[in-house]
Amino acid sequence: MALRSARPRTVSRDTVHHPLFARCYERISVAAETRAGMGAVRDRLLAGLSGRVIEIGAGNGLNFAHYPRAVSEVVAIEPERHLRRRAVEAALRADVPVDVAPGAAEALPVKSEAFDAAVLSLVLCSVRDVPRALAEVRRVLRPGGSLRFLEHGAGGGPAMRYAQRALDRTVWPPLNGGCHLSRDPIGALRAAGFELGPYRQTLMPEKGLRLPTSYCVLGTAWRPGHGA
Repeated sequence: MALRSARPRTVSRDTVHHPLFARCYERISVAAETRAGMGAVRDRLLAGLSGRVIEIGAGNGLNFAHYPRAVSEVVAIEPERHLRRRAVEAALRADVPVDVAPGAAEALPVKSEAFDAAVLSLVLCSVRDVPRALAEVRRVLRPGGSLRFLEHGAGGGPAMRYAQRALDRTVWPPLNGGCHLSRDPIGALRAAGFELGPYRQTLMPEKGLRLPTSYCVLGTAWRPGHGA
């Protein structure tokens, strides 16, 4: 059974510390649940999951309310202190057991092959080492375990892609918690050895102005092995 403590585990040093960005992200993400349709996207992301799940980069815990009852436990890893506190609060309201813990995607503080599924939700854009983070996801998944992902990355026409690359080289990462706009999540998953299942490109928000962060991909992949 997951721990449902009212406070996060303590660590000697946070691996990520972006207090101003974390507070801005919290406000924007909560508003996006209804205004940008993110709540419905989270439902699609998590539908059909069961067993033990690890969520990497859980943020302020907005996925927790969308996990189906067949999930027996969620271990949610969040490195940023302010967002982790908000995730703990969200965990206490969740319908499934959620244990929120500090940790970095590149060095997950859990045992190998311990989870039936993993969730990456708007996190690959900001990890420092994408190949290492995805290698960690493979390590902690059981053979044949599933990976659900919702990630933004490069998209749009030549002008938008040029703007994304230019922003990545200059102001965007330091102002947005290490986020990068021009990464290729599907290419990264393939390079990490995951077997890709169905996925689709989607825009967030679906209507209105196209932003450098609008080009998303939603789908499923598997760790190769028995049961896949």
